[in-house]
Amino acid sequence: MRIFGVDPGSARTGYGCIDTFGNRHQVVACGALSVPARLKFADKLLLLHTGLVELLSQYCPEAVAVEDIFYAKNAQSALKLGHVRGVVLLAAAQAGMPIAEYTATQVKQAVVGHGRAGKHQVQEMVSLLLGLDERPSPFDVSDALAVAVCHAHLQGTLQTAISENSPAFPVARNWRKYSPRRRSES
Repeated sequence: MRIFGVDPGSARTGYGCIDTFGNRHQVVACGALSVPARLKFADKLLLLHTGLVELLSQYCPEAVAVEDIFYAKNAQSALKLGHVRGVVLLAAAQAGMPIAEYTATQVKQAVVGHGRAGKHQVQEMVSLLLGLDERPSPFDVSDALAVAVCHAHLQGTLQTAISENSPAFPVARNWRKYSPRRRSES
């Protein structure tokens, strides 16, 4: 299953696309859509929408997972973030993709194991779960990848049987042979 995770932000929106096969995940693409600070807010939203439409068209995910708003420093920030989330939801809906929304607590619980984890903990666990050599940076990117992994976990894709003929994701037969960084060994 291909999942496109999004961490909305008014200055920078993180995205992360993963392929999930049973209990293995692989990064397809990740990054952040940044908009120039000097632009009017409506123009920022348009650029963000255009970028998301292009990414969704390019990677053709089967689902889009978006982090839900739960906290903002002030009402103005919350309102802007709500507009950005609306653009993200619109782009996914226009592409005809199923949309799932998760709170930050749900994402942290699914990825780290407790809902009060810090951004560095999420970043480290995302790196481990996805077998990355480097931590995804900035936090917007690691958060977006975490949202995608959260969706994979909560949708039960970890319960899906792994095909033994899948060379990209070999099955570890015991914990001593398991290594998220060495995909070619089984």
